[in-house]
This record gives sequence, structure tokens and C-alpha cells, in this order.
Amino acid sequence: MKTLNTTVDRRSFLRVGGSVMAAAAVVSAIGACAPDNGGGQATDEETTGGGAAANPEGTIDAAISYELGSNGYDPMTTSAALTVAANWHILEGLTELDPATGETYNALAAADPEQVDDTTWTATLREGATFHDGSPVTTEDVVFSFERVLNPDNASLYSQFIPFISSVEATDETTVTFHLAYPTGILAERLSVVKIVPKAVVEADQTAFDTLPTGTGAYRLTDGGAGGTLTFERFDDYNGPRPAVAAAMNWQVLPDATARVNALSSQSVLAIDSVPYLDIETLQGQGNDVESVQGFGLLFMMFNNGQAPFDDVRNRQAFLYGLDMQKIVDNALLGNATPATSFVQKEHANYNEAEVVYSYDPDKAMALLEETGLAGQSITLLCTDHDWVKKCTPLIKEDLDALGLNITLEEGQSAGQYTKIDSDPNAFSVFVAPGDPSVFGNDPDLLMRWWFANAVWTDTRMHWQDSAAYTECQELLDSGLQEQDEAARQELWNQTFDLISREVPLYPLFHRKAPTAWDAEGLTDFQPISLTGLSFQNVGTTE
Repeated sequence: MKTLNTTVDRRSFLRVGGSVMAAAAVVSAIGACAPDNGGGQATDEETTGGGAAANPEGTIDAAISYELGSNGYDPMTTSAALTVAANWHILEGLTELDPATGETYNALAAADPEQVDDTTWTATLREGATFHDGSPVTTEDVVFSFERVLNPDNASLYSQFIPFISSVEATDETTVTFHLAYPTGILAERLSVVKIVPKAVVEADQTAFDTLPTGTGAYRLTDGGAGGTLTFERFDDYNGPRPAVAAAMNWQVLPDATARVNALSSQSVLAIDSVPYLDIETLQGQGNDVESVQGFGLLFMMFNNGQAPFDDVRNRQAFLYGLDMQKIVDNALLGNATPATSFVQKEHANYNEAEVVYSYDPDKAMALLEETGLAGQSITLLCTDHDWVKKCTPLIKEDLDALGLNITLEEGQSAGQYTKIDSDPNAFSVFVAPGDPSVFGNDPDLLMRWWFANAVWTDTRMHWQDSAAYTECQELLDSGLQEQDEAARQELWNQTFDLISREVPLYPLFHRKAPTAWDAEGLTDFQPISLTGLSFQNVGTTE
């Protein structure tokens, strides 16, 4: 531990004095994990870092940047950064994705899914798996969990990730069978998007479950954070591959960047996400580790395609041509992002430069605005108030004002802004916000489906669903999902990248590096990731 000039380290002193800030939090992302240890309790050798052993009775304190969402923890419906991150610790799918490598591992499944024929697969449950209330996990629970996501009446955001699953049945007490509408090569990866929940608990009181979910994960959620702090305790009966290394966790929700930095500087927390770039050197100078990792996470601009003036694609394109994204990245993020040249970042394994690249071209932007008659008009930009986003939006306004527009910024918390958009189709013209569906998976099909293949985004939000381009996009996505040849699948994805770049109903402005800071002497086996957020799977504390 970093120490003061005393015989007691500073964090211990604060705790003894009773002045510790209860800390914690995680956002829309998984944090990095150590390799699987095959289940059971981890040994000291597997959970040590910085030369010190993890304390099995320790508590992990952290601070997270995103606020609690409005739709609770139910994994069928939640999409808020904080609740999704919490669910990675308290819920499990049959499979899960390693947040550091992106590789699939078996969670509630005892082994890899087995293929019976082109459209039939089976999966066997992990022996002895139990929910936090002590009830055994049954194949009936598995079927229930998938059916509620697939049921169109439930409008689950996750259903678009598994459109190939026609039905799920309990073959016997330990085996479930998946019947597919068509062959696909990504079944094991996509099973991870559905978390297995206890049928009896959900049906008894879905509201209570949404507030404080019952799962099978290594931690139980004991306080859902209505007061600003999430608390977790180790689930001692967990028998899966990634047991809790610490006895408890406290996550304090601190959207204010200064508060997060101060919490780590004062050693009242062990890790923070979304580090302000200007504070990186200061935190490093205090002995903390800080790292920014390039990923898919982006700042996007979404248009209301269902009404004037942005039902005209020329106005959407004009806004993108009018932004000097390199200037915005350099000045607002100190270079810690890459202007978008396609829907996915250049470092992505499936990257292909899009047909239309919105390099800064104010003359072209102004010409388009003159053609449409939007030149000189007033436009309000609805924006989220995340600390790093607030550094970008004044520069966006500056560039658009320079085109002869009169831009007003309307900032607010993410949850409130989405509530506004979802409740009124006329509530916005342009929306600027961050997003990162790579927390669910990293293949281009999944990343595109998050925004472009479900009614919540395409209809309720961007109002794009009635367009011919939307129909073409769905056809390309479906063809890519069914294509078995890798090269042919990539070509279909490239065509989809091109279509989205032409139509830009929603489009990335840049792909951001995710900066994380942590006390490497206080945490064991912690790794930063390219996603916004933190994860403490296989992570312990020396305290």
C-alpha cells in the first residue's frame, strides 16, 4: 500500500477514524479478468498482484461515473451502464465473454454447447449451481429466461442479438435444446446475452426482482443504490469458474469527475473509471496506475429522421461534414480518441473504411445546408452531461455555428434525456451521447444490431424504421448473420458499413479510449479494459 509517514497506511487510518467514503461503481462495461481457474476457490497464487496476497475478507471500494438507470436491473430490459455492469457480477448466462480477451467461456453451462445438426444444439447445466436464494438452477429456469427475452410482447433490447433462436426446450433435468431458424456460427457467443433468472422469483414479484435481482453470480447485490451506493457480498455457495476473491464490494456512484479523482487521491477508493484526461499525470504522480485503452466506445450523433429538417439526409450529412473531429479529439480529449472513418474503429479485426468518410469539409457542409434551406436556422442539440462529453459539445456547437447555424445545447443526465426522447417523438432534432454495445460482444453484427435492428432505437428514438434504407439494412444484417463463409460475411458487413455511412440516422463521431485509474498495490489482478467501466471478476484487495 502507499503509506503516509506513519506506521498505519492512509486508507487504514481513514477507516479507523470512521471517515471513509463508501465507494463504488461500475458502468456500461465489464472490467478485465484473470484467466479462468477452473472453478472452486481461488488460491493466493491466482489472486495476488503487486507482490501481496488478496485478503479473502477484504472489501473492494470503487467509484463509477454513470448514474443509476431508470429501468432497474432486470437483464431482460436494462441497458444502463451501471446496472449492466452490476449484473456481470451477480448474474450469469450459460456462457459469458471474457472482458479482457473477448473470448467465450462456459458459466452456467458445464461444457461447450453441442451441435446435433445444422439447426439444433444442446447445452448442459453446471452441476450444483444455485441461485442466491438457495434454490437450484433448473432447465425450466433456462427456458423461461430465453423465452421472456424472445417474447416480442416484452420488447427486450436483447432479442435482436439472438434472432436465429426459434425455441428452447428442457430436454431433461440437466439439458436444454436450442432450435434455430437457420444455421449460425456464433451461437456460443450469443448465449451470453441472456442471463439465467429464477422463474419462481420473477413471476412472484417482477418489480422486486427488478429492484434487487436474484442471480447465480459470485456476488449478491444487497443494496441497489437508490441512495447512491451499491453494496455486494460474496455468494458463498457459488461453484462457477470465477468465484469472488473479496468478501464484499461497495460501489459509489460519482458522476462528477472531480469527486471521482478526489476519491482515488484520498485513497478512499481503489479504482475509478472515466478518468479526466487532464488528471492522468496527477494520479500517476500519486502512485496510481492509469491506462487508456482503445476500444469501440464512441460518441454518436443521432438525428430525428421522422421530421424536418433531418428527414433530409443532406442535413444529416452536413452536420457531420461540418465537424472538425480531429480538433475536437485533440482539444477535448487530448488525443485520446480516433475520428470515425467507419462504424467500427480502425483497430477492430473487421474494420473496413466506409464509403463515406466525414472528413472536415465546411464548404461542402454549407453547400448542403443552402440546398435544403437549413442555413441560418436555429437547432437545439440534446446532449448528455457526462464530464468528457461536456468537453466535446461546446466545440461541436462552435463548428456548427461557424456554418451559419444557431446552435443551442440542452444538457442533462443520460437517463433523463432518454426518458424525454422515448416519451415524445418531437422531443429532439439532434442528440449527442456516448454508447458502447461492445460490452455485450464485439462482432460487427452485434454492434450494428444494438442501434439499427430494434424498434426502441430505430422507431421510438431515431424514427428511421419506415425508410427504404432501414429495410435494406435489415436484409444485409440478416444475410451476414446467416453467412457461413468468413470472407462473404465480411463483405456483407462492409456493405452495411457503407449504407450506414450514407444514411447516417445515427453515426459515430469518434471512437474513444477508455481511461481507468487504480491502486495497483491495493487491488490484485486488476486490468483496465477498452470499455467504459470497471469489473472485479477474479479481482481481490490486499486490505
